[in-house]
Amino acid sequence: MGAPDFSADLYREITEFAQGTPSWVHSAADVGTDGGLLLFAVLFVVGWLRARGLDARAMGLALAAPFAMVSAYLVSEVSKSFIQEERPCRAVAGAVHIAACPAQGDWSFPSNHATIAAASAAAIVVAWRAMAPLVLPLAALMAFSRVFVGVHYPHDVAAGYLVGVVVAPAVALVLVLALRPLVEAMRGVAVGAVLLGPGPSAVRGPGLGVPLGTPRPRAAAAPMAGAAAPMDDASVTMPDVMGGVPPRRGPLP
Repeated sequence: MGAPDFSADLYREITEFAQGTPSWVHSAADVGTDGGLLLFAVLFVVGWLRARGLDARAMGLALAAPFAMVSAYLVSEVSKSFIQEERPCRAVAGAVHIAACPAQGDWSFPSNHATIAAASAAAIVVAWRAMAPLVLPLAALMAFSRVFVGVHYPHDVAAGYLVGVVVAPAVALVLVLALRPLVEAMRGVAVGAVLLGPGPSAVRGPGLGVPLGTPRPRAAAAPMAGAAAPMDDASVTMPDVMGGVPPRRGPLP
């Protein structure tokens, strides 16, 4: 498969710009691609620790995240073996690149790095939505860095990112259907409780069946002896009021 012309032209522009940046930018872009993947691995662990105090579904999504990422990677890798697009650092005449050009047979489309980064970010967001503003832009930056260092076309990383954000959430949401009851069962075993945490716990009052601190409905106050029964405003009508006036005796003046 050959790269589309627009992508090859954009690749030249980006890599020529990259060559004019300082050497420390080259190093940061080259190392940062793999360093970002390590950061996502750390976030998987943090997500698991966070889910130890949450319900079984939350823990199931945290456990599913790495498997969802691997599933997206496999889709990307199988696609590469069928499409067999040559790397731009070999296919583009006069190509300049910061990173070493991968070996012959290591195909370009789609980008595995972009897929893994996007899949990791998407799986983390499914389990922990508050992380979206951090991990999704980070994954996009990691994908762009593969073009910046000269080993992928722009359309390679765009396709890889798309594969990651579509496949990983779908796999995570399917896996959690099986993992949720498994987590519930494992938390009832000592070893499982250690690995998966106790989940959300409610301290219950003795024999009440409700968490302590839950406000109870107030009982209606008993009327005092001799006090008139409360009267509904709607029941006080004009005849009732007039009935309380004693009738006038004798002829009217």
